[in-house]
Amino acid sequence: MRKKIIAGNWKMNMTFDEGQKLTSEIVNMFKDENITDVQLVLNPPFPHLHPVKKLIGDTKNVFLGAQNCSDKESGAYTGEVSAKILASFGVTHVILGHSERREYFKEDNSLLTEKVKQVLANGLTPIFCCGESLEIREAGTHEPNVKFQLTDSLFGLTAEEIAKVVIAYEPIWAIGTGKTASSDEAQQMHQTLRKHIASKYGQEVADSISILYGGSMNAGNAADLLSKPDVDGGLIGGASLKSRDFITIAKSY
Repeated sequence: MRKKIIAGNWKMNMTFDEGQKLTSEIVNMFKDENITDVQLVLNPPFPHLHPVKKLIGDTKNVFLGAQNCSDKESGAYTGEVSAKILASFGVTHVILGHSERREYFKEDNSLLTEKVKQVLANGLTPIFCCGESLEIREAGTHEPNVKFQLTDSLFGLTAEEIAKVVIAYEPIWAIGTGKTASSDEAQQMHQTLRKHIASKYGQEVADSISILYGGSMNAGNAADLLSKPDVDGGLIGGASLKSRDFITIAKSY
């Protein structure tokens, strides 16, 4: 059975005190409300990793993630953080290829391939993001465009390796715009991605991979989106900064 995953991407938000308060609220709500069949992944900015990990403690099904990592193992790369370093802090998941990294920092598929390899080599789970802009969606080329992102970055992996990857589909036109893909549109793209993986690795592998929706999922639309058979969770932005909203999403299955 595929894992149900709700991952919170804090992006560049939260001071130390704010992050501590948010984490404490989420962890306590998660335990108090007896949520047992969903995994939470908290992805704060790098300086929060150790203090957030301490608050998570040994809470079952709550994991620590990072928002990015280097494509290099170690060395003279000022300002970068390696997967090896992240693993030493108790990180278990790493977001890679987020649309903001692709757009603002010009990360391309070949770079993301190397990052995925580093994450896997250190026993961590990549949350690999893919998605299309409004221009591509309106041109009707969104399916081949997003499939190419998978092919170019991930299809050099072995079946055993890709089975360890979590995919996050981001309709970029629905991030921070107030728009969201309908649940049927989300299902169509998730199904397309799963079929594309199956074409390379077989149906059994494709059926084992969790595909998250990353297009402004919130407490109001989560239940509808998560009701779809190929939507296995969410990569949550703004709503992950509000503890009640984040937990409501986790309870929306």
